[in-house]
Amino acid sequence: MPGPIQRTGYYEVLHEVVVHNGIVHLGGVVSDDLSLDMAGQATDALAQIDRLLAAHGSSRDRLLTALIFITDLRLKPELNKVWTHWLAPGQMPTRATIGVNDLGENVLLEIVVTAATG
Repeated sequence: MPGPIQRTGYYEVLHEVVVHNGIVHLGGVVSDDLSLDMAGQATDALAQIDRLLAAHGSSRDRLLTALIFITDLRLKPELNKVWTHWLAPGQMPTRATIGVNDLGENVLLEIVVTAATG
């Protein structure tokens, strides 16, 4: 029988985190400082992901998959540099990086991840 669903961080249209059957699902995470460049926004968003995962019994080494939306694919190398510094080579999740037209004013990227607990 499936376990209970835990939802935290309610916003009008979503929950920031949903945990079910040992899997942590994070909604899209964007930088808190939109004056930063791609590397800065990526670093800030990943730090937020670290905090959210830790608060829900997981961590970056338990990532299963990531979807990263960016508004300028020419900035992908800057993102990748931060990403590969943040994760150990043997702990990379599946990942797709998707170019999008707009994420909001000055938002360069939005990251959605799932991770195992434990």
